[in-house]
Amino acid sequence: MELGTIGAALGAALAAIGAALGIGKIGSAAMEAIGRQPEAAGKIRTNMIIVAALIEGVALFAVVVCFLAL
Repeated sequence: MELGTIGAALGAALAAIGAALGIGKIGSAAMEAIGRQPEAAGKIRTNMIIVAALIEGVALFAVVVCFLAL
């Protein structure tokens, strides 16, 4: 196995782990905010989904770049 292949796989794994941690943190903070202010649940949920989608987009881009670097 080549060193470049291992590097690409590690880079993709780190991007996926980072995205998972980021989305988990966002979900946790959003649920806490909804618990504190239930009347703002709609706005909080909308913002949470938008930010989670942006993080997923960056993670997907990072994975693609890792595999294009092969």
